Amino acid sequence: MTEPIKPKKESAAARQVAELTFDLQRTRADFENYRKRVDAEKTAARESGQSAAILKLLPVIDNIERAIAYTPEELKDNSWVQSVAGLVKHLEKSLDSLNLTRIDAQKETVFNPELHEAIQFDEDAEGETEVVDEELQAGYKLNGHVIRHAMVKVTKK
Repeated sequence: MTEPIKPKKESAAARQVAELTFDLQRTRADFENYRKRVDAEKTAARESGQSAAILKLLPVIDNIERAIAYTPEELKDNSWVQSVAGLVKHLEKSLDSLNLTRIDAQKETVFNPELHEAIQFDEDAEGETEVVDEELQAGYKLNGHVIRHAMVKVTKK
């Protein structure tokens, strides 16, 4: 009295367990991919907002730096002027903590179009290598990505 139907039920049950296990694994993988995608989107949104806010502050920093640079010689030791310069340094340290770095655009730096925007070019200069002659406006990177190119005057050396 063997029952041939019982093995079929076991194989059907085993098949159903295998299908459900496969579905569960796929659902878990889909959810993990969804979670990673949402995390990446949140990070991108945070960085985009951070970048937009910093871009609004950069002209203020530029103007304060210009004002300090053109301070008359007799006022350079004035405590108020020194306080303003200290505030700029404090602001730069705060922005540095947000991974904002200034692009190197000092005189003689090799011109790099990924970092520098050539506003002026010395046509009369002779040489093989294009180098920065003067920084006209500071450029910045945020988290390693350029958010504002350094505006420079370029010459050849």
